[in-house]
Amino acid sequence: MNRFAKYSWGVLFYNLLVILWGAYVRATGSGAGCGEHWPTCNGQVIPLSGRVETMVEYTHRLMSGLTLILVVGLAIWAFRAYPRKSPVRRGASLSLLFSCTEALVGAGLVLYQLVAKNDSIARAASVAIHLVNTLLLLGALTLTAWWSSGGGEIHWQNARPLNILLGVGFVGLILLSACGAVTALGDTLFPASSFAQGLQQDTSPTAHFLIRLRVIHPMIAVTLALYIAIVAWVVRIQRPNRLINLLSTTQIGLFVLQLGLGGLNVILLAPIWMQMVHLLTADLVWICFVLLTSATFSGDGTKELVLGKPQYQAAD
Repeated sequence: MNRFAKYSWGVLFYNLLVILWGAYVRATGSGAGCGEHWPTCNGQVIPLSGRVETMVEYTHRLMSGLTLILVVGLAIWAFRAYPRKSPVRRGASLSLLFSCTEALVGAGLVLYQLVAKNDSIARAASVAIHLVNTLLLLGALTLTAWWSSGGGEIHWQNARPLNILLGVGFVGLILLSACGAVTALGDTLFPASSFAQGLQQDTSPTAHFLIRLRVIHPMIAVTLALYIAIVAWVVRIQRPNRLINLLSTTQIGLFVLQLGLGGLNVILLAPIWMQMVHLLTADLVWICFVLLTSATFSGDGTKELVLGKPQYQAAD
């Protein structure tokens, strides 16, 4: 694996850490720790306040800022090391685009006060949009790392059944994740003191809309898990090789794990640490699905990756 590929996987891993810390910011209600100011924190470049909420939010901003720097470096390196038609360039460009939109969405949350105890429809929508953009960023980084590691370019021709199956899977995962983000917001703003109280809240006709939406998420999750398992099995039959066998098995295993974590999260009344584990697993499910789809439509490039012969070599 060349140096650029190692760097790409490192940036992807770092973004997972940033996402988890962002979940901690939301779960602890620290999103307003820097007030209504952005990019400054309470009007200061370096906040002097010792409040825990301020430090939590400011740390997240520093981590996010470093993400943008790392992705800018990724894009510059890709354009210097790879030829014009290399997909690595496209992956790096998309990574930079979604990094910028991620920063803009985060800024909007602060400037429009869609943080802390805000329980409006706009807050729910913004949380869902933020999560979708995060998935797109992770997908772009994953593809950049995949291609720079030797994965072949994606070719959609002559594979219409698989195109449709995997396309529906992508849409389903995005909807599930967006719904999960809104559900997590409801758990944060309207925590239950017991499992029985939580059930009572969910079924009450007068409950806040964020509480009533919590019932939808597990139903979508179970349905989509069955669908993804079938798709992974079909892909394994249609594109038999070691890499796809590994990815399809991993995909099913991660979704089974995610369902178990989701049930445990409900039983434990959504403690912060469990919310973070649940989110991490959701991100891994998404990354694995991106890799499985890439391997499915990469043709000879996948074979070369399996054999350890990278198709796109960086000019280190």
